[in-house]
Amino acid sequence: MLDHLMSPIKIKSMELGNRVVMPPMGTQLGNNDATVGDALLAYVKRRAQGGAGLIITEVTAVHPSGMVSPKQLAAYDDHFIPGLKKLVDYVHQAGGKVAMQLHHAGRESYYLLQKGEAIAPSSIPSPMLRQPPREMTLEEIQAVVASFGQAAVRAREAGFDAVEVHGAHGYLVMQFLSSLSNLRQDEYGGSAGNRARFAIEVLQAVRRAVGNDFPLLLRISVEEFIQGGYAVEDMQAILPDLVKAGADVIHASVGAYGSPGLIFCAPREYAPGFNAWRAQRVKETVDVPVIAVGRFTDPFLADDIIARGQADLVAFGRQHLADPDFLIKAKEGRAHEIRHCIACNQGCIEREILEGLTIRCAINPETGQELIYPPGPAPEKRKVWVIGAGPAGLTAAAEAARLGHDVTLYEKDEQAGGQLRYSGLAPHKRVYQQWLSWLVTQVEKAGVAFLTRTMVTDTMLADGRPDVVILATGGTPIIPAVPGVDLPLVCTALEALDNQVPRGKNVVVVGGGLIGMETADFLTEQGSFVTLIEALKRSPVKKSSAHGFMLHSRLQEKGCRLMLNTEIKSIREDSVTVVREGQEEILSPVDQVVIAAGMRPHDDLNASLEEKNIRHFIVGDASRVRRIIEATEEGAKAAWDV
Repeated sequence: MLDHLMSPIKIKSMELGNRVVMPPMGTQLGNNDATVGDALLAYVKRRAQGGAGLIITEVTAVHPSGMVSPKQLAAYDDHFIPGLKKLVDYVHQAGGKVAMQLHHAGRESYYLLQKGEAIAPSSIPSPMLRQPPREMTLEEIQAVVASFGQAAVRAREAGFDAVEVHGAHGYLVMQFLSSLSNLRQDEYGGSAGNRARFAIEVLQAVRRAVGNDFPLLLRISVEEFIQGGYAVEDMQAILPDLVKAGADVIHASVGAYGSPGLIFCAPREYAPGFNAWRAQRVKETVDVPVIAVGRFTDPFLADDIIARGQADLVAFGRQHLADPDFLIKAKEGRAHEIRHCIACNQGCIEREILEGLTIRCAINPETGQELIYPPGPAPEKRKVWVIGAGPAGLTAAAEAARLGHDVTLYEKDEQAGGQLRYSGLAPHKRVYQQWLSWLVTQVEKAGVAFLTRTMVTDTMLADGRPDVVILATGGTPIIPAVPGVDLPLVCTALEALDNQVPRGKNVVVVGGGLIGMETADFLTEQGSFVTLIEALKRSPVKKSSAHGFMLHSRLQEKGCRLMLNTEIKSIREDSVTVVREGQEEILSPVDQVVIAAGMRPHDDLNASLEEKNIRHFIVGDASRVRRIIEATEEGAKAAWDV
């Protein structure tokens, strides 16, 4: 049982107790001066308690010219060492080993681009940030190369067990490797060998600085995964030179910023372990340990990967955010209790790069909030009613019960889940149903009195007199007031997803938000021809998000017609009249109209709670219609504040 995953492995002077790796993930939990802060220490301590053999820190800047943000960790000066040593001590106290990831952003720094200070091999904008950096001089190249070695020495002085050079995901080392970002005409550009020169010199500098016995890992994107970029075979050709230069381990990732669907932080459309074959290609090329990475959530799958010889170690990234105890549960025969990452990216990569905020997890409210997470029990036991069993209500009920309160959960429907129950029916979202089952199990295990098919009334509130109510009644569909909206061919998106109505052949979906697009995805998957109309001039589902990119791509491939800047005017039994950019247009034939025009908060009990002076919280969609991450965080915080 997990014999391969749990077996030790020795890499130079570092001996790991098992083959589980927590790879680098940005947190933005550092202090504003790039030093280690209390929030980051608490986050790392919680992850280390899970028992991974090796934890690799988030990106740590080797030079001021490579910072992605002021809060990024740094190791370009000795004054960073004391804080870094604290981080090391937390991991060692938990029995694990820790490596520092040495990093330079190059052109992938919005922070430095805005200041006009970003540098890169060539003055070519990245596909994501679209602002040109300044081309590095030969003197700057040598200075940055040297800084990798100097930072590695500081890592060793701080007590780290190893260092990892970040040569993946479109950052500076990879920018030199790629012909898309490196158009230099000197010894660092042109041929594949020249483009690899920077990476080789960085590895050599680190090796000289730390000596032969200190482990040196190299994280690479084995495939660029951008049109015109390098392929697996191209990387295989230079791998022997990278190992000869000093790499003791190859951490085999994929893609870069600009790769379709942010594949290096793959959405749920990619199967767990999807990238393991690339790790195997690396193993076939060089004789050093290889780390596989790519949406791993199941320790038993990782064990199989190692048993089959595809990799020597397996990295679990976002799974460490969703459930830092997943390995403990698997070892103890409690794998069914693991909270599996749903690959939504709402709290991690997209929250960081699209919103500039600190790390969270959409399904684990403790992540990133370790300093305020109450261990329990609460100082005073209270009678708590939670009304509504969607994600916000289920989370609130489980957390309140965990803290020792007397909790009753009410749900008007026969089943729990709210909108989550329907969204889990869309293509590639079965993992949402699995998470819903996990949530319900947590509520039941916590001893919550769970009453379904029960509508809470004013009388019940008056008679029951709960100390605290958490109102999580969700939202209700917005139905546009247009002629014909009450005809038999019209239904809501939730009804369509749940197959409560017959599926049409020619369908108009009204509303191009996430619900509308996922409903269109669901219908086209079943063979319907779908026209999706949206009043906004741009799709509200951004292609910059991983799931958004995949949705847009699938709908385009399946022939879905997306009509932006278009409003519905009327519905007839076989047609729909719309106004597109001021011009009327009749869509025909139409045998089904699906309303996905958004949701509005359903908070009818709020007035009654105010009148009765019952302390209460309004959470999730009942407060304002948003995403899962807001629902779970608000539900949890309401329970913590009870």
